[in-house]
Amino acid sequence: MEDNIEISKYKEILENVKKEIVKSQYRAMQIVNKELIFMYWHIGKIILENGKWGNKFIDNLSIDLKMEFPNIQGFSIRNLKYMKKIASEYPDFEFVQEVLAQITWYHNVILMDKIKSTEERKWYINETIKNGWSTNVLKNQIKNKLYERQAIADKITNFENTLPDIQSDLAIQTLKDPYIFDFIALKGQVKEKEIEEAMITKIKNVLLELRNRFCVCWKSI
Repeated sequence: MEDNIEISKYKEILENVKKEIVKSQYRAMQIVNKELIFMYWHIGKIILENGKWGNKFIDNLSIDLKMEFPNIQGFSIRNLKYMKKIASEYPDFEFVQEVLAQITWYHNVILMDKIKSTEERKWYINETIKNGWSTNVLKNQIKNKLYERQAIADKITNFENTLPDIQSDLAIQTLKDPYIFDFIALKGQVKEKEIEEAMITKIKNVLLELRNRFCVCWKSI
């Protein structure tokens, strides 16, 4: 005959199990977040490589991608321009993998908008992970010039691949990031390499179709 477990002991066990579940959820979302950042960087690289198509290129790309993936956020003209910017400012994909992919897309956009120095951005990324900053906290720290006040005294030379506390604002924000949830729908059970190949094929097809979208307007003098 099994003994009845004490209520207090059961609650302790339940809390431990819940913590393990949340940890696993966060680790899974971190993996998806990295894939999302990688995809955005690759799209940005393709946009950069096809800049000769002119200003309407991003507009048409946005239209076609939203038609192809109507349930996925992130393909607005504004966001595609940020993808182009991240690929332009961070040409080294290894840096993207090891540093930028540790924070959310929203965090990266804030840093691109407000900080010019790559070294300073790297410092804020490290502090964001270490302290679990949400995007609002990151904005305030930049506004209050935290880097200028602390970086000289605490110079960072190596970036540590760490995991923030699961109760931190960063972890909670990552778990609720709508871009990540939409990307899960896109990703499904497809392998990373297959996603990249399918994405590149789709965008190449869009490029071929763009010639039918553009028109030349002649202004008489």
